[in-house]
Order: sequence, then structure tokens, then C-alpha cells
Amino acid sequence: MQNILLVDFGSTFTKLCAVDLEKQDIIGTSKSFSTVEQDIRDGFENALDELYIKLGKKITFDQMIACSSAAGGLKMAAIGLVPELTVEASKRTCMGAGAKVDLVFSYKLTQEDINIIKNNNIDIILLSGGTDGGNTEMVQHNIEVLGNAKLTIPIIYAGNKALDSYAEEIFSKNGIEYYITENVMSKLNILNMKGAKETIHQIFLKRIVSAKGINKIERKMGKVILPTPEAVLRACDLLSHGLLDEPGIGELILVDVGGATTDVYSMTFGYPTRIDVMMKGLTEPYQKRTVEGDLGVRYSAEGAFKQVNEETLLALKQKGINLKTEARKRFLNPEFVPKTELDYLVDKALAESCVEASVKRHAGKLEPYYTSLGMVYYQTGKSLLRVTSIIGTGGPIINSSYQKEILMKASSTYQDIFDLRPKNASYYIDSDYILYAMGLLSTINPLLALKIMKKRIKLITDDTK
Repeated sequence: MQNILLVDFGSTFTKLCAVDLEKQDIIGTSKSFSTVEQDIRDGFENALDELYIKLGKKITFDQMIACSSAAGGLKMAAIGLVPELTVEASKRTCMGAGAKVDLVFSYKLTQEDINIIKNNNIDIILLSGGTDGGNTEMVQHNIEVLGNAKLTIPIIYAGNKALDSYAEEIFSKNGIEYYITENVMSKLNILNMKGAKETIHQIFLKRIVSAKGINKIERKMGKVILPTPEAVLRACDLLSHGLLDEPGIGELILVDVGGATTDVYSMTFGYPTRIDVMMKGLTEPYQKRTVEGDLGVRYSAEGAFKQVNEETLLALKQKGINLKTEARKRFLNPEFVPKTELDYLVDKALAESCVEASVKRHAGKLEPYYTSLGMVYYQTGKSLLRVTSIIGTGGPIINSSYQKEILMKASSTYQDIFDLRPKNASYYIDSDYILYAMGLLSTINPLLALKIMKKRIKLITDDTK
């Protein structure tokens, strides 16, 4: 028998998932408040004690693997030239590697930009700009500005390869920790994330894990190998594609609603579904992740409130609920736990707002153009119309009695022809919050990870809560 412990060191909770390879299934899960500010081992030990209580005994783990989003997760600055091109390519690369993009800069960097970077506790800077053989003047300027700033933040240069040697010279001369990798957009509108993503992971393992204090626990357990969002992304990709003779479930969306952010993951190329629609702008990867830092049901409750429509506000008002006041209460008290039916209705409204707004932002857009041959449309971003599965996770969805109603907000309204969200999807719930764990398990046993996900991620029916 071999038992594997899968761990997520989150900013709020440390979560554990125990897998028995002989039983080919999860045998227990647990969580405890993270103790990043004191000693991260305390939160881990508390969660482990809870797991033992649930199992009814102490067991030995032959292997432990972890991911982390502790202390705010992996925070990055994305720098490029044109907002719709290399800047967007940098943002997508950061988020695809499991980072949260806290700062974005385009065109020429200024001293004010450098001051903002210094004051925002950024973990890594991704500098891009110019296709190979393209613009060098502005990219060279940005290299010089970053070099002269003598930052203590690691810098990844993934821009015009004609300046690779120049970046190396400037950063080396100024004692900066730097990495040179492939251009994230070597050809116009073609995204190339592989080299930069691998480098981000390299820095995460080498530097970020230590900075967050997580290395204190590595002697007891295995390495922290991934940022949590990257583990989830890998799980979604595996669940979508399948493996060998074990089929996946096809194109999907995962919506993860939290207290501070809402993450959306899509597994689809998102090509146009109509012959009168043409693609425009940067190509989309099959795996895509976006993070909305203003949408959550606690720390970001006021941002979620701003997205609520008048109809919902009026319906709640008729029940005696002032949603603006309730959102403020949750912002000021992020550990608030709903107790009454009205509390749950407030959380439902905020979660619905998070789901609807985040998926709308994640999806592409259609723009109409009149031509001599009639109306045509340009699509920027992904069409999610073909997606057949929408999965919900995160406490505000998992713990709600309105799971299906919340997730339905990810779907398109038939009246809006410009809405590229799914039209005919089934709804699923990750009720045990296992996707991070299955992403970790996929690094050593992907087939088992896939089978467990297909067994544990449940279709929401009319009988589901």
C-alpha cells in the first residue's frame, strides 16, 4: 500500500488531500487556517491532526507533494509594448504560470513606474516587447531603465531576441538576477508561453517558496513544486483531454470563486462558430486562466456588489436586504460566516455577480463591421459557445445551497448575439475541492488523477443542493 499526501498552502487555508494508491481513490481531506505570518508548519500540523481524526487513525505517507498560493500567491509585473499585443502576451503568460498579475506596463517605462514596482512587493518581473526582428528602441529603453533601477526582483526577459545579449549585459552589470528566454510573441499575434512559463516555475521553486517561508516544512515533506493555480490548470487540462483509453469530458470552464479573487480557467481554443466571423488579434491558447482581483465575496465584496444588476438589488431590497451594506460588512469582516437564510441569499447574489462578470471578461468579444458584401464580425478572444461543461469550486459555491443558480450565471443569454459564453452546458461541482490535489497527483500518476476527478466531480442535478 502507498499513501500520498497532497497539500495546498493557501493564503487563508492549508488544505490536505490523502490518496490511497491501492484503493485508487481519495481517503480523506481536511483544512486548517494557514499560519504564514507565524510558522507555516503550525497550520499544516493542525490540518494533519484533523485528517487523522477523520480517518480514525494516524497513517504513514510514502510521498508528499505540495503547491502554494500563500502570502498572496505569486505576484508578477507584466511589461510589454503595445497593450493588445506583447503586453497581453505577457499577462497571459504570467497567469498561465499560476501568477497573479498585480502590475501591467506598456510602451516606455518611467521612473514613476519603477517606484510603483518597488512599492508593490512584486515577486517576478516579466519583460517583453517587439517581435523577433521588430521594435528595439523602446525595448532597449525599458531594459536600461530596469537595469539602472538596480531592483532586487528577478527579471525574465522574453522579448525581441535581437536584444538578448544587450539585456544580459545591462542586467549583469547592475547585479540583477535575470533570466533570458524565448520571446513570448516572436511572430505577430502568435503567443509562445512555454519558455517564460518554465522560467517562472524555476524562480518559484528557487526563490519564492523560500521567501514565503514554506521551505521550513520541506524536510518533513516533499518539495513545493507548483503555484496552486498552475496545479489547477493542469488538472483542468487533463480532465478536458483525457489520457490514453480514459476519455476526458471535453471543452470546459472552471470558475473558482474566493473571498478576494475569482479565477476562470477555460479549456477550449475558442474558434469562431459562424462563417461570418473572423478572428482578430492575439491567438488564444487551449489552456487559459484569468484572475479578477476585484471580484470576491469577502475582501472584494464591494467590487462584486458593483457588478450586481438592478433587478437583483430590487429583489433583495424587497426581502429587507441592503446589498451595499452587506457587501461592506463582509469586506470589513472577511471571516464572516453566514448563519441565516438572508445571509446565504447575500452570498448567493455576490457569488452570482462574481461568476457572471468574471466569465464575461474571460470570454471574447464580437465587433460588427459593415462591408460592401454586408455585415461581418471580428472576434477578439475566445468563443466559449462550444463549451459543454461548467465546473464550480471555491467556498462560496461549494458551501451554497444555490450551486446551480450561481453557475448558471456563467452561461450566455440567448437574447444577446454578441455574448460568447456557453449556451448549452451542464453544471458540475468540485464539492471536495480536489482539483489542486489532482493537478499535483498528475505529476506522478496522471491516469489515477483523471479517474478520481471523473468520479468525484459531480454533475449538478435538480436533486443536488
